[in-house]
Amino acid sequence: MAEQYRYIGRRVPRRDATDVVTGASDFLTDLKFPHLLHGKVLRSPHPHAIIKKIDTTKALKTKGVKAIVTHENAPDWKLGNPPIPLFDKRVRYVGDAVAIVAAETERIAETARDLIKVEYEILPAVFDDYEAMKPGAPQLYDDLPGNILPAGDRVMGPTCAVEIVMGDCAKGFAEADAVVEGHYGYDSIPNPIPMESPAAVAHWREPDSVTLWISNQAVWGAKSILSKVFGPTVRVRTIGGACGGSFGSKVMSWQVQCYAAALSKATGQPVRVAFSKGEHIGCFVLRPATRFDAKVGMKKDGTVTAVEGDWIVGTGYYSMTTQSQVAVGCGEAMIAIRCENWNVKPKVVCTNRNASGIVRGFGGQELKCAFFPILSMAMAELSLDPFEVLKKNFVKPGGGYFWRDGVWYDYRGIDFSSAMDRGAEAFGWKEKWKYWLKPTAVKGTKRVGIGIGVHGNADIGEDFSEALVRLDHDGTVMIHSCLAEHGTGQRSNAIKCVAEVLQLPLELVSMTPGDSLVTPLEWGPAGSRGTYAILSAVINAAEDVKKKLFERAAPKLGVGSIADLDTADGIVWVKSDPKRRIAWKKALGLRTLIGSGRFDPDYSLANCVMSFVELQIDIETGKLDLIRVVNATDVGKVIDPQGLEGQLNGCLGTAGIDSAIFEETIVDPTTGRILNANMIDYKWRTTAELPAIENVVSETPIPSHRYHAVGVGEIATSPGPSAVLMAASNAVGVWMESYPVTPEKVLRALGKTIGRK
Repeated sequence: MAEQYRYIGRRVPRRDATDVVTGASDFLTDLKFPHLLHGKVLRSPHPHAIIKKIDTTKALKTKGVKAIVTHENAPDWKLGNPPIPLFDKRVRYVGDAVAIVAAETERIAETARDLIKVEYEILPAVFDDYEAMKPGAPQLYDDLPGNILPAGDRVMGPTCAVEIVMGDCAKGFAEADAVVEGHYGYDSIPNPIPMESPAAVAHWREPDSVTLWISNQAVWGAKSILSKVFGPTVRVRTIGGACGGSFGSKVMSWQVQCYAAALSKATGQPVRVAFSKGEHIGCFVLRPATRFDAKVGMKKDGTVTAVEGDWIVGTGYYSMTTQSQVAVGCGEAMIAIRCENWNVKPKVVCTNRNASGIVRGFGGQELKCAFFPILSMAMAELSLDPFEVLKKNFVKPGGGYFWRDGVWYDYRGIDFSSAMDRGAEAFGWKEKWKYWLKPTAVKGTKRVGIGIGVHGNADIGEDFSEALVRLDHDGTVMIHSCLAEHGTGQRSNAIKCVAEVLQLPLELVSMTPGDSLVTPLEWGPAGSRGTYAILSAVINAAEDVKKKLFERAAPKLGVGSIADLDTADGIVWVKSDPKRRIAWKKALGLRTLIGSGRFDPDYSLANCVMSFVELQIDIETGKLDLIRVVNATDVGKVIDPQGLEGQLNGCLGTAGIDSAIFEETIVDPTTGRILNANMIDYKWRTTAELPAIENVVSETPIPSHRYHAVGVGEIATSPGPSAVLMAASNAVGVWMESYPVTPEKVLRALGKTIGRK
């Protein structure tokens, strides 16, 4: 019989729900500060240039201007790979920061910014990853020949995964019944566009102390990063609040935070820098671009015998995270496809476009969106059902994989096959599947096609997490955690877990704001780690404080072992004699108890989402309509039903399924400008255009923590794009070769004339 829970798995309102929907939540631009200044950024109109001269004279004379920072007077702050200064004499993309202005109002700052005169020496630029690697290509950095970044990532450790090389590919290809080669890209670099743009307020109170209020999903993570930027002598405090969503992109907002910090350091006053939506789309980090030139061998039974290829990863003008995304992507490929022989060689390439950063689907979505279409060609040659092949090849108990740290992990999780079967049944896969490059149905000029994708991630157990649970003398409980609220409701889930352990009414449990000064270490929610890693620390702290409570109560109740006690609703009693009881308040007296919990990294578990899609394409117009999506997963145990549903429904946008349909960042190949850096030309789905979505959620206990759960929010977007490309190919009867599947690409694939005759 399944264990019955008081709160776990039950629908309860999010703690911040009322504030969010009524507008009472304070986002960064809502916060009030005395003597607050406003910062604005002057940006380069050129993709590659040397600043010959910069004149700030007129701007500094503008009434209300307090400071201007350029490469000539900026602090010597660097970060990234390669390490880049906050301001440089050389600009490397359209939108690169040239100067920042602090003034009493935003309008004054904008006026002064526009008065700054800059003389540039224009340099040749390169925007294509393959072109950037050719001899004679423009070089972005003197010490990076061929514009190729060094492999590895120091954050991931000295053995960081830099490639997938194991077994003998020649032997694997010789054993294959089919060997196919292909080239696919996932390089339209869609933008997740969370509603609140990147922003920060900084107050440099003393020469060696700075406080930042940040719009970030990683409050302690931001402190860690900024401490490296500012140097070991500077004490950094970061305070988080409502984040307005992130989708990964707000984990690394160091530049906007540094702009505010540099201006505050120059003025001695608090300074807020908030990007406009145009800056957000046009100048903030994007998903890395991927191209995969690969060869795949497969047997008639669906066994993948060998995978060999070059993975070209376009990082833009620099990156803080691309090498780590490569490391994770290599591991995620091995989770999805069991194969004994690999030879996948990544190269991270710099070009004159925006930097790359974290976007939901970290590393694995990029690789698999280019890898799975080539895998599909092998399946088609052998007349294999893609559902059966993907189900067969996903990691199973007894299997394993190399993960981002270059270490082999024996997988100790569950078999997701039954969850996949339930999804296929709900979708009607067996009835709908006709064959490769065959539509499911034909309705006049409209063709219906189906496709499938799968994704899994072992970062559910990434990084450390610490939490404290404080039991006060009045019977209330406070959770101390640096967990940010980035739109998922994870803070409310932490409250549910603590209330469940202590069997308290939810209203008696609260949580501190994310503040690095007063909360223990916690990197931040990423990689679906919130449910396993973060909640493990919180649960452990709750169990620890419960133990301490029982130790206080046991002598008063005349029992020798705390195992003889139980508690609920602020009362402790003896299990064998429930009438022997004591109130928490009486057991504690005027005393506070603190329980501590910690989680250390564990990469031996993985999550899984399989997505089935059905779409319709009009072969006369090329228009694609998404009809239906079914997501199948097993989360072990549902903690928050409505939160899980929201995460899975988020498979569409935020650089998910719709990156295979219309979401893309369009870069002018001659000027390097992003042509759709606004909310009109950047295409995204409105609520009036939502397809039918069904989420089939299984609950097989997973050996994670007390509640046997793992998260899937980060990976919900990942299987969809490759599923759409497969479905589109099946609908029109030819292989669609790139994302997104726009009407123009459909018509070209069908050999139809485009435009006026």
